[in-house]
Amino acid sequence: MVSAVLSADASKVWKASVRKAATVEDQAGTDRLVGLVAGTEDATPLTFRVAVLPDAYLQLDDVVVTQRVVPGVGPVRVCGIVTEVRSRHEGAAFDSDVFLINDGVLPAQVQELAQISTTRVDPECYVPPCPGAQVRRATGEERELALSFDRMERQVCFGLGRDGNPVYVNLDFLDGSRGAHVSISGVSGVATKTSFALFLLYSLFTGGALAGRALNAKALVFSVKGEDLLFLDTPNRAVDERLRQAYQRLGLEAQPFASVALFAPPMPGDRTGRPHVSSRPVGVLPFWWTLQEFCEHELLRFVFADAEDERNQYTMVLHQVATQLRVHAEPAGSDGAVSVDGRLAATWAQLIDVICEKLEDDATRPAWAGPVTGSGTINAFIRRLRSSQRALGPIIRGDLSATTTGRITTEAQVTVVDLHNLPERAQRFVVGVVLDQQTRLKEEAGPSGLLFTMLDELNKYAPREGRSPIKDVLLDIAERGRSLGIILIGAQQTASEVERRIVANCSVRVVGRLDPAEASRPEYGFLPASQRQRATLVRPGTMFVAQPEIPIPLAVEFPFPAWATRPAEAASSPAAAVGDIFASLATDEIPY
Repeated sequence: MVSAVLSADASKVWKASVRKAATVEDQAGTDRLVGLVAGTEDATPLTFRVAVLPDAYLQLDDVVVTQRVVPGVGPVRVCGIVTEVRSRHEGAAFDSDVFLINDGVLPAQVQELAQISTTRVDPECYVPPCPGAQVRRATGEERELALSFDRMERQVCFGLGRDGNPVYVNLDFLDGSRGAHVSISGVSGVATKTSFALFLLYSLFTGGALAGRALNAKALVFSVKGEDLLFLDTPNRAVDERLRQAYQRLGLEAQPFASVALFAPPMPGDRTGRPHVSSRPVGVLPFWWTLQEFCEHELLRFVFADAEDERNQYTMVLHQVATQLRVHAEPAGSDGAVSVDGRLAATWAQLIDVICEKLEDDATRPAWAGPVTGSGTINAFIRRLRSSQRALGPIIRGDLSATTTGRITTEAQVTVVDLHNLPERAQRFVVGVVLDQQTRLKEEAGPSGLLFTMLDELNKYAPREGRSPIKDVLLDIAERGRSLGIILIGAQQTASEVERRIVANCSVRVVGRLDPAEASRPEYGFLPASQRQRATLVRPGTMFVAQPEIPIPLAVEFPFPAWATRPAEAASSPAAAVGDIFASLATDEIPY
């Protein structure tokens, strides 16, 4: 930067020269002119600095373009994003000089300098911008060029940029064509991770990018934080004309999801299978697994799926018991109960008793636990198994009428599985079993359709350390889901605690509000330094989106949900689901 003291006359001359330079641009370009490429520091094809005009400004995330003529090539446009802005007094030598300058005693020039990180060079002739070259704010076709939107044949809108224009991501990196999976990180409660993930799904399904594939595209959403997601099919009473216009600017309609199926576990101790929800008496279907399904599909491994199980050595016992249940369990009645060597089990507690008796009996222990398994390992297995009785009792059943359905299906466009009333151990079981079943179904059906799977608290199900059946399923989805048509949308407070291979396989990474300590972790190295710092103070609704075709993450804002997120926001009564056996019951009839 210039360090010499500028006189008032020199300042006038400099301003006049700047305005004279602007006259070579057409009128449209003049309106967008914001500065000149600075010559006091090296300019490279990848980074350069811009001296901002006295009557202009540049802020973080602004998109700019400059141009130079290269012999034998012609005009070369260098486009970039503002990643840093500085302001200083040129001519001041000491901090206290600001007072003298303010009083008019010491002449000085206020100068703003913006650092630009290059996003695209067109054509690809990587030459540095020339000092003194004019820099324009990129709009219209130049903005499309700078952000590579012109290369995206299938655009999915993520929200609005800082300039108020739509920001897109290439569908090729979402549907598995060239990449897949989305990772969303941020502090709980203020990062709006769930809201952003739902807006992404809404944009995918209604924005037209999927075209003909939209009919075969589904979403599976696991809800672990209250009953907020039970109203995705209900209009939000907060939708006004301003919000409708915001959606229109994104090419969307401010409407709730058109096709939604809601599932919740049965209420504990209830023999009718009534879903365990309080805010929505209609439109929610119960889900559970029969004891027959549990034994036939060897679901026992998902009962042992948390950190405590990872540290214990009863894997052999687990596999032996699961195999014996598959071989010896026979259907008993029409409600999903089983009979194991003549012992009837109609509840999860009864099946646990049967398993424990087989492990404690000297005659059956070798077949059920393995011939060389020690008593200490068997006892540890039994203790852990019995501790699951309360958590899993409501969702592993053999005492509910077969006239009701307990299966989670993904026939609707969006399927919500509500887990918030289940203990953490039961949540793990449901997530693991459902994902495993959906993976098997996709393997059998082939990649004819897409299943977007939204899972919050990903660090809980796929932690960086240790192994578990759920983590194995998620790793399989991350590494092989692209070819199967299963797309993971994972949200977590701390990406640093998620299995590395899962995060590494995410083509799109999104960051909201971060804890300062978390922002310093290497997992966020894709963010420029300024964005890392800003991530600790951004307001809810602002996200930084990184995608393969743009080297710099883009700051986006997405609109307020057009669907209700709680009962008080519902503009109308929720509709009953097709086949809802509880739709005719009044709210006050629900047994608690």
